[in-house]
Amino acid sequence: MLRSIKDDIRDTFNYGNMVNKIIIVNVAVYMIFALIQAFAPSFYASFSPWFKLPGQFSALIYQPWSLITHMFLHEGFWHVAWNMMVFYTFGNIIGDLLGDRVILPTYILGGLFGALLYLLASTFAPNYFYLGGGYALGASAGVMAIIFGAVSTSPDYQIHLILLGPVRIKYIGLFILFFDIIGTRGMSNSGGHVMHLGGTAFGFLMVYLLRQGIDLTKLSFSRSSSGKSPRVTRPKRSLTVVSDNRGRKPEGKPAPKDETEVDAILDKIRTSGMQSLTDAERQILTNASKND
Repeated sequence: MLRSIKDDIRDTFNYGNMVNKIIIVNVAVYMIFALIQAFAPSFYASFSPWFKLPGQFSALIYQPWSLITHMFLHEGFWHVAWNMMVFYTFGNIIGDLLGDRVILPTYILGGLFGALLYLLASTFAPNYFYLGGGYALGASAGVMAIIFGAVSTSPDYQIHLILLGPVRIKYIGLFILFFDIIGTRGMSNSGGHVMHLGGTAFGFLMVYLLRQGIDLTKLSFSRSSSGKSPRVTRPKRSLTVVSDNRGRKPEGKPAPKDETEVDAILDKIRTSGMQSLTDAERQILTNASKND
């Protein structure tokens, strides 16, 4: 069983999309810290703050790495589960609309925007926002950047919600934004809601600048083609997509046979997972990555 799990994780990092990779990292970090908290609570109490985001710039100087580590750290099962479920849904939407390449930069930069807004609010208006100069952690700001990047790109894209049926994501975004705004004045987790707004702002900003020809994700991150992981990309889709048209092919010149095969294999991975691929299909992916 352990070997099978190891193979699944390896295949995900070799061939899977960035959404699944980020989820695996978040879940793995959560499990490690949860085990430490369960079996060495005293050590956890002194150890974990070094990876959380402090509420003051003066404290951040001594642990600058927490600007990144805090967005992969969660406390409580539902904290990580909810963030990852929402991230999976909207991450796949924005990946389908703008490409897999934008996922990691959007997640990281959204988290940094949220951290900056939290630090500013905690430093200059701690009493107004009830922040109290504590610590912040969680992927929420990065997830909000993903959500509102998708909402800004294709507001009329529909997803199916339990009990509600098909709902346009612009209404889901509006619902989330409303509760984050009023949440900044609450007595519980107001700092978290401030961070959410920072991530939300970056999601809107990223898409706005993208429409002006400025790609913040390319300016901040570059993906190297070196290493063992093959680099396979789907055909780019227009930024003006406004509905769920993922199954349609662009009109005009038909795609080459090998590109069509790669597209079909990527769709199979999305629906059935890496374990469903044959050896021949895996070889096609490897060859495509070398020719990219």
